[in-house]
Amino acid sequence: MEQYRYMVNRQRKWMFYLLALFVLGWGFLPYREIFSGLILGTSISFFNLWLLQVKVDRVGQAAEQYQSQEKKKKQTLGSVSRLAMAALAVLIALRYPQYFHLPFVVVGLMTSYIVMIIDFALHQKEKTTGKRGEKDGS
Repeated sequence: MEQYRYMVNRQRKWMFYLLALFVLGWGFLPYREIFSGLILGTSISFFNLWLLQVKVDRVGQAAEQYQSQEKKKKQTLGSVSRLAMAALAVLIALRYPQYFHLPFVVVGLMTSYIVMIIDFALHQKEKTTGKRGEKDGS
């Protein structure tokens, strides 16, 4: 469980860094529509990442309680709410095309998945590096 919390904190940190980078781009570069689209999409993506992590934590707790025979309501990962948030971001971009560039809103919506993939790849590389025959401590 400790590794899961460490992973969650790493992913949130990288999402904050990306959002800060996009805000700096919006403030200092002439591509305001592109960066505002990235900010909108990444903000929704960050919220969806947080929501997914909370739901995964709840599913883990429900699985623990199920093993101890305290049956509760079945937990899901909340795909509908995450899809609704993505649809809201696209609707905002369609309603205000002078402020948000739609393809970059979609790219922003994908940033949490990109962060998760890169985080997994870096963590796996870190975990598997070592001399031959050495085993990881976990």
